[in-house]
Amino acid sequence: MRFVDTNVLIHAACPPPNDVAKAERAAELLRTADIALSAQVLQEFYVQATRATRPGALTHDDARRMVRSLQRFPVQPVTAQVVNDALALRERFQINYWDAAILAAARVAGCDTVYTEDLNDGRDYDGVRVVNPFA
Repeated sequence: MRFVDTNVLIHAACPPPNDVAKAERAAELLRTADIALSAQVLQEFYVQATRATRPGALTHDDARRMVRSLQRFPVQPVTAQVVNDALALRERFQINYWDAAILAAARVAGCDTVYTEDLNDGRDYDGVRVVNPFA
């Protein structure tokens, strides 16, 4: 299983006009069956996709439909275990809590890879490898 971070969803749903290649790559990832995400990712997606200052922002209804559509994939809840694991990862790797929570959710969901632009491409965080799908 591979875990998808919020930035991949944003590139798929409302990319800036100059990021056609990223939009195509993000859409390609979302057509695969072995993807997982978390409740945190769905929340972040909604907030970022509907932000009034975002070029190509989605309406509430469009973003809600996309969130529901993304629930076809396994969605890892934010549990006490995810929070505690994130706190440990944050301390160990000196990364921000929200990125640590993505890594923790991915691990609890059984994923060995996280697709994101937000962490170091190729880095292994306790058995979860980060891949920048746009690099």
